[in-house]
Amino acid sequence: MKGPLNHFPVGKTTVPNLTKKFDLNDVKDRAEYFQAKIGPEISKLKKYLEANTFVAYLLGKKNSGKGTYTKLMAEIFGADKIAHVSVGDLVRETHKIMEDPKERQKVIEYLEENYRGYISIDEAIDALVGKNQKMLLPTEFILALVKREIDHFGKKVIFLDGFPRDLDQIQYSMYFKNLIDYRSDPDIFVAINIPESVLDERMRNRVVCPICQTPRNLTTFPTKEAGYDEETKQFFLKCDNPQCNGARMVGKEGDNAGIESIRERLELDDKLIKKVMSIHGVPKILLRNAVPIDSVKDGIIDDYEITPKYVFKRDEKTGKVSINEEPWVVKDDEGEASYSLLAPPVVIGLIKQLVKALNL
Repeated sequence: MKGPLNHFPVGKTTVPNLTKKFDLNDVKDRAEYFQAKIGPEISKLKKYLEANTFVAYLLGKKNSGKGTYTKLMAEIFGADKIAHVSVGDLVRETHKIMEDPKERQKVIEYLEENYRGYISIDEAIDALVGKNQKMLLPTEFILALVKREIDHFGKKVIFLDGFPRDLDQIQYSMYFKNLIDYRSDPDIFVAINIPESVLDERMRNRVVCPICQTPRNLTTFPTKEAGYDEETKQFFLKCDNPQCNGARMVGKEGDNAGIESIRERLELDDKLIKKVMSIHGVPKILLRNAVPIDSVKDGIIDDYEITPKYVFKRDEKTGKVSINEEPWVVKDDEGEASYSLLAPPVVIGLIKQLVKALNL
């Protein structure tokens, strides 16, 4: 299946005469990396954020990195300036707090003042908590929940993840900032292009610590230590958290099916992105997770900005498992050999395009 952004030009991240190779997993190195690569753009955006904000709609397939990119933006500009609102997480959290009578009453009181829709608040809550399986949560109800969440943040940039989620919600997104009384700040659509092969790898190899719930990935984000199961003949990761005493990390149920388990969702996400990209009057930012394998040779990106693949080897004599790094070549949605980018260089593209979209 061809993605709608496959032919969008690759954003250049290399800087003349910058020879240092930064460790993008290290917070201090990342800060130096961003300053070295896009210091002027960061300064412009920081000045803008002293008195202004904006609303950004993150459009991307499941596991495309929307939360990660927002966290890096908060790391650069400060958590006091950047807020991430995941509609899916918000709906799940609201479902949980409905079990607390006091919190439930607070939500109901807010909805009585802010919700307008074709079904009653009680009917919408029944749909939320699963009492009414036949009724879907109306968009108007979801918007009221989002507005309530945003009201808690004060004057911050909002990165909205998970809205619009369906084709019929696109018209709401065009007037979202008015619906939530979000000052008169600019709104921007941010579309993320990521190959399905990358998503599939991320899903199939996801693992989590059964104790602390820390997530990792066998091939792209391992822990420091790994082990080998003699019975299954498979490698596994050991949690880095000292309190977990090297607990064996395990896969999530259903992940071994990869992206086929979410095929319908992926196809809908593709339609959403294509439709939103055709809208007039709203600035658009296009991000690419994957780049042609010649990008390093051509001086477009640096080699340390590429997502590595980790492979495991076991010493037959000692039984010790070593973790080795090698280039990870993936296929884009048109079958071309590509490299997947780490999150920081993608955020460089986001910041560069934000500066242009905001006319800074």
